[in-house]
Amino acid sequence: MAWREKSSADGSVLEVEGLRAGYGPQTAVFDADLTLRRGEVVALMGHNGAGKTTTVKSIFGLVKARAGTVRYEGREVGGWRPRDSVANGVSFTPAEQFVFADLSVRDNLRLGSLSNRSAERRDARMEQVLDLFPILGERADQRAGTFSGGQQRMLSIGIALMSDPRLMLLDEPSLGLSPAVVDQILKTLRELANNESMTVLLIEQNMKYALEVADRVVIMHRGSTTLDATAEEMRRRGNWWDLF
Repeated sequence: MAWREKSSADGSVLEVEGLRAGYGPQTAVFDADLTLRRGEVVALMGHNGAGKTTTVKSIFGLVKARAGTVRYEGREVGGWRPRDSVANGVSFTPAEQFVFADLSVRDNLRLGSLSNRSAERRDARMEQVLDLFPILGERADQRAGTFSGGQQRMLSIGIALMSDPRLMLLDEPSLGLSPAVVDQILKTLRELANNESMTVLLIEQNMKYALEVADRVVIMHRGSTTLDATAEEMRRRGNWWDLF
């Protein structure tokens, strides 16, 4: 599947410079810088309270930036709301289980495709999601609320995929899941990046998981990005405690 939109001249899909954001009087992000290129998976890592989730929510439009710039596909999008982000090919999957518990798997996925006006693409996406996560296909008519935590996490990613995103933002997709489920989810994200040139920014706490899927790792500490390194550089490093 070939994406239609163009990135900026240097191939960057997302550029964040000097981002500052927070909640009420509290500032959670003081100085965040990120660059993601087409087809790249980047893991954003750091301790709880480092500012990771606030950064991603600011990119998506859930938290208003107080300073700095956010450019997506070459356009400054600092004033976008979440619906603007979705309409322009950005999805966000929160750490919480984000499914409609009383609806079937199939209906959950259909709701995720409301921003996709092409019936042909909606049908193709449905088929793809059910193929990526076979358990969803096997139980497509089952209520989402009866699923395990791992199955609901798969469904939440499937909902995001139904909007046909070019940039996926995910908050801790491995949280509370078994290693087997995590491996399946990470493998799926890597396949999407490789096969569809989808760009993925994921928040992760587990370095082992991050290095299985990411091209690069960005570290946040006390509200600022402090390191941007390739996954290979991080593997060679071997010890990461001093970064956090």
